[in-house]
Amino acid sequence: MIHPRRALIFELFKLFDVVIFIIAIVLATLASASGLDIEVLGAAFMDSWALQVNSAIWLVIVWHLILRSFGLYQRARRLKSRWQEASEAFKAASLGSLVAFNAGVLIKDAFLPTSVSFDRLLFVVVFYLSVLLGAVGGRLAIRSFLERMRLRGRNLRYVLIAGTNPRAARFAKKLESRPELGYRVVGFVDEPWDGLEAFEKSGHTVVANFDNLNEYLSDNVVDEVVVALPFSTSYQQSAHIVRACEEQGVTIRFVSQIFDRSMARGTIEVFDDKPVLTLYSTPIEAWPQLLKSGFDRAVSATLLLLLSPLLLSVAALIKITSPGPVFFVQERVGYNKRRFKLYKFRTMVVDAEKKLEELQHLNEVSGPVFKIKKDPRVTRIGHILRKTSIDELPQLINVLKGHMSLVGPRPLPQRDYEGFEQDWHRRRFSVRPGITCLWQVSGRSALPFEQWMELDMAYIDNWSLWLDFKILLKTIPVVLGAEEFNDSQVLERPVEVMGLRRRQWAQSGEHMPPANVEQFN
Repeated sequence: MIHPRRALIFELFKLFDVVIFIIAIVLATLASASGLDIEVLGAAFMDSWALQVNSAIWLVIVWHLILRSFGLYQRARRLKSRWQEASEAFKAASLGSLVAFNAGVLIKDAFLPTSVSFDRLLFVVVFYLSVLLGAVGGRLAIRSFLERMRLRGRNLRYVLIAGTNPRAARFAKKLESRPELGYRVVGFVDEPWDGLEAFEKSGHTVVANFDNLNEYLSDNVVDEVVVALPFSTSYQQSAHIVRACEEQGVTIRFVSQIFDRSMARGTIEVFDDKPVLTLYSTPIEAWPQLLKSGFDRAVSATLLLLLSPLLLSVAALIKITSPGPVFFVQERVGYNKRRFKLYKFRTMVVDAEKKLEELQHLNEVSGPVFKIKKDPRVTRIGHILRKTSIDELPQLINVLKGHMSLVGPRPLPQRDYEGFEQDWHRRRFSVRPGITCLWQVSGRSALPFEQWMELDMAYIDNWSLWLDFKILLKTIPVVLGAEEFNDSQVLERPVEVMGLRRRQWAQSGEHMPPANVEQFN
């Protein structure tokens, strides 16, 4: 059972958010109605006070449910970083403001003329800023207050750690280095093993084994038990610890590395009253992904409209200068190996695919892909389209249809995909392919295949909306020919070292760390 003091804190958090919401409404209403007489405001409220109060109650309920859905009232929040807490509060407050505003523009319409657009804008701005300041700033202020209290020995949590392996020792050291979190390690639980003596000599104390764990819990103050045992060899012991903690009402945490993962990140969900652990090796934040998708479709639709005269002119030139269709349509491997039809302006002769085998010995790049600088299959107009990347513009249709993104690993033909020899190369298909990516702005065909794959991994491991924006900006001068690349420039890039390091990891059989994109500035 949760301690009454902690239960009170949670309820005060809920009340605090409701108060913030109401204050934001009042401040926004007063700011946007500053030009009206106070008697007019009072008369307007009295005329429809029942409707306004009823609307405000429903909006407060919706506001509370949204904040709850973002996990702002979860019990286990002590280990979250300041950034995580502020980020969650920011997202919840932003969505809550949007929903509340769209659900009737709050109670503003009873006080202000609906035709005054400036007042409407002022109301939204003041309300949103007030909510953000209260939700984010208030939580950070309360967090700082609680941290000061813990440093003075109040609001402490006594932790028992199950396991004496290096992972358990690192976790304990990390907790002890953060006294503001209010955790105190009371000791460790484990059975005798070869490394136990060295573990105890390092200053750690083993206070119980698995057989007498129940007795230790019943005789000592233990708020939480952290299980840091290897899952593969200690399942029975972990199950025993869970049962013992359940019986005595002790909180349980797991830091065990259930699977030897090197890049995947995990989330916990509850399904049918069972915790479900999900591991992701790709970006998992929903809101940035949603913004990326919306941005992709909006930009692709706009560009198709603005560039339609150019697209029609290019189509006419292709049709006039060489026999065959305007578009080259080829099946490509997309998101999670889904196949889709990719559109490009045709830059080669009609039977180019049939001549591929004849030219295979001229391939100038490593790996399963095929590229040669002076491809005899390219038409006269095709050379210009390729040099200016205009041949790629029809892929905006693929972006609009949701098959591709503006930024992402380049989609490959089935033939190239089948030539992949290492499984880690295939992780590039865990995100939607794109028209441009790090490869496009880092040397393109001048890059060896391994470095190409490394850049794709770096993009996936470090993805953000800001990274997409930087790549789009860098694509413009590359397409216009303002930036030239040569082999020496490519080899000087830090990604060369990154690729070599990853290959060494693969050869040694150890787990590979996520790629790094810090050099892309």
